[in-house]
Amino acid sequence: MMMVYGMFVFSLGTAAYQDFKRQTQWRQSSLSRIGKRPAVQFLGPGSDTITLSGELYPEFTGGQSNLDQLRAMGEQGAAWPLIEGTGRMFGLYTIDSMEEGSDRHFRDGAAAHITFSLSLTRVDDDRRDLLGAISDTALRAVTGALA
Repeated sequence: MMMVYGMFVFSLGTAAYQDFKRQTQWRQSSLSRIGKRPAVQFLGPGSDTITLSGELYPEFTGGQSNLDQLRAMGEQGAAWPLIEGTGRMFGLYTIDSMEEGSDRHFRDGAAAHITFSLSLTRVDDDRRDLLGAISDTALRAVTGALA
């Protein structure tokens, strides 16, 4: 297991990412002063985004259904805990966007090679109202698989 997002496990059998990028910002406010440098005040944390990118080879690794599960989680607009396989807790994150591409297709149109990029943004940990419900995700995954 590489990482867990809610109940979705990133691993070789699902959607292994090859690239992890994190950008953290802090908010500063400045006030111009005559004859001096601006006065700067720390306002607190800014945005914290994580981007996971990878390639899938459905014959050997996870495939389209795994990306569909992540897409269903994003459609909820809910926040989920993001935990690295080492136990490191990043916090609660929402899915901002997911980019997906495919090439080298089989005769039936299924992709032999899929690329993906998932962008996540941290929300305040005290925003329990945004926390996703596991039962909703499980239900959407099952109904999506049946459609």
